[in-house]
Amino acid sequence: MADILVVEDESVIRTALKRLLERNRYRVFEAGSVKEAEENFQFERFDLIISDLRLPGAPGTELIRRAGTVPVLIMTSYASLRSAVDAMRQGAVDYIAKPFDHNDLVATIKRILRERASAQQSSARDTTQAPDATPSVEGMIGSCAAMLAVHERIRRVAPTSTPVLIQGETGTGKELVARAIHRASKRARQPLITVNCAAIPEALIESEMFGSDRSGGGVIAAANGGTLYLDEIGELPAGAQARLLRFIQSGEIHGGGLPGTRAVDVRILCSTQRNLRELCEEGSFRDDLYYRINVVELTLPPLRERGDDVIAIARYLLADACQRHGRAAMRFTAEAVQAIGAYDWPGNVRELENAIERAVILCDGSEIDERALALAAPRRAPSNGNAASAEALVETVARTDDPQEDLSLEEYFQRFVLQHQNHMSETELARKLGVSRKCLWERRQRFGIPRRKGSDDEEPGKRPA
Repeated sequence: MADILVVEDESVIRTALKRLLERNRYRVFEAGSVKEAEENFQFERFDLIISDLRLPGAPGTELIRRAGTVPVLIMTSYASLRSAVDAMRQGAVDYIAKPFDHNDLVATIKRILRERASAQQSSARDTTQAPDATPSVEGMIGSCAAMLAVHERIRRVAPTSTPVLIQGETGTGKELVARAIHRASKRARQPLITVNCAAIPEALIESEMFGSDRSGGGVIAAANGGTLYLDEIGELPAGAQARLLRFIQSGEIHGGGLPGTRAVDVRILCSTQRNLRELCEEGSFRDDLYYRINVVELTLPPLRERGDDVIAIARYLLADACQRHGRAAMRFTAEAVQAIGAYDWPGNVRELENAIERAVILCDGSEIDERALALAAPRRAPSNGNAASAEALVETVARTDDPQEDLSLEEYFQRFVLQHQNHMSETELARKLGVSRKCLWERRQRFGIPRRKGSDDEEPGKRPA
């Protein structure tokens, strides 16, 4: 079970964080300032420190120096995003913006702890290797032909500054690949800045990326010398696409409260699970930008196509979950192994990780059987071209359109989207549902509701100039 120190001066936020982390089986300790944390705790006892950027007295970044080898995760708001990037330059392991999604925070913590454990194991392990052994990419598991090809391409492209487009279904590990490329590059000592293009409100995304007179420099300028990872680039609005293209072509940005232009040296990595070629044909993504970011294409295979890799990944995740939750070593029964290998895993590695963690928490013994994994028959989402499946889903919802009917939140979401997506933009749908565009997009994937052609916030069928 990992020990986490939360340093936050707002007691309401601190208490909410403590409850969230304890529900996920972490031991949590609290402090309201850097001074209080230093007076009450030895930092080296913790596996992770989560700190607000702005604190009374010394700022949260002061913990980076005082914590030694313990990773520090900085919490900030989009209004102070530049400061968070500066914190990463000082050595913060990552930052997360307020208000944050609970699932995103927990996933970030899991990744940080997993990477720390992997680094500790690597340093303790004998580095000798058999002459004929195939070296793998740090942090990535897989020996099927498709993954070996991915590893080889990462090793070839990482030392360069070439733009890379990482493609694959949700949960296949696209961010893991981006981090592996950055760690193996000549820019490894500089920050890797991640921007989820679907998570930032459309009205703010250009100022966050490129800066403005009011907010100062954006993340592109802040990532100077390092790597900029644009996750879900297919969601980037037309205006931001045009400015990103100009930056890639010239290597210069304009604005950010400074006169004239300035040169910025940033490597661009992008990822998407959408088909950018189709988006180009629809006119919602620029052809010229697509060819600029797709110098090297790297496609991750879904878990269902990785053969025995799924069992190796499952066993690694099982050992990791047992360690994090303070459980003795557990193992899968033969029936569980068979079920894992036979299941389609539509949510890929993320779904596998959640199933195993749930089983570790709920199982009493030392074995995890097929029932503990609770794997239902997978419901495959229709592909973008499967119009018949999408229409069938619309008809099913329409037949149950009874305003008096008791609906679950998931059923309500599906009904609302299907009834209104033809006359609402994605931003309007998200606002009406009270969720972010990223959350709307992720739920579409989970429920198998593809976006209609022309459903972007831009005028349908209009190609950006």
